[in-house]
Amino acid sequence: MAFYDLTKEQRLTVVDNIYNHLLADLKKSQLTHTLDYFKDEDTYVRKSAYLALGKMYFAETSLQASIIKMLDALLLQPDFKIRQTVINAAGEIGKKDFGIVQHFFDQSLFDTHHSPRNAVIGSIKKMGEVNPKPVLSWAKQYLHHTDKEIRREICHGIELRGRKYPQDILPLLQELQHDKTARVSNTLVHVIGQIAYKKGCLSIVIEHLKTWQNKELVIAALAEIIDVHSRYKDFAALTQEQAKQYIKENY
Repeated sequence: MAFYDLTKEQRLTVVDNIYNHLLADLKKSQLTHTLDYFKDEDTYVRKSAYLALGKMYFAETSLQASIIKMLDALLLQPDFKIRQTVINAAGEIGKKDFGIVQHFFDQSLFDTHHSPRNAVIGSIKKMGEVNPKPVLSWAKQYLHHTDKEIRREICHGIELRGRKYPQDILPLLQELQHDKTARVSNTLVHVIGQIAYKKGCLSIVIEHLKTWQNKELVIAALAEIIDVHSRYKDFAALTQEQAKQYIKENY
């Protein structure tokens, strides 16, 4: 039976069992239960496993080194679902302690399967939102990587921090303004739109865009910002017309 086919009480029991099984594996230096949970076909079972491990890392401090060692071993597994779950677990740890898990992201940016790479993007988002300084510093080194997909993934990954604090990521985004690859420039325009519609953000974004040299890209970004204020009208601080007027008066 799938995780969300269970009752709430049954799901809580499953989550407790996962935590206890992972803890038992760590104490016995084995992977018996961990492998099963990390490769489970049910996304929510895998999610429960990586959330449990992230919680355990900070609750069971004597096991921290063992947890990192276990994740290192699991990252070598051929099943992409296991590697994906490793990255998500590392992301939970990296919300508070990025340095200890940085090497997982350095390696998995180049994973041969898209799922672990997507987990890197998701983890950068959740880590960068609450632990921005080391995460953004790490991300910056990949902004000019020769692989366009790496540049795109980093651009996408830093987006979430920018939704509340656009000033934190705008200097990084600016470094991509002359990127010649459409997938990167399209992602850049998308991210600029995503960080401009919440309260107080549009003015910060517009002020920074004034300093950009690539005016063609800026024009595309302004059009995206206006469009986002329509698509996200239920969440945007301004109406689309107000956004248009602000841009007209201030850019």
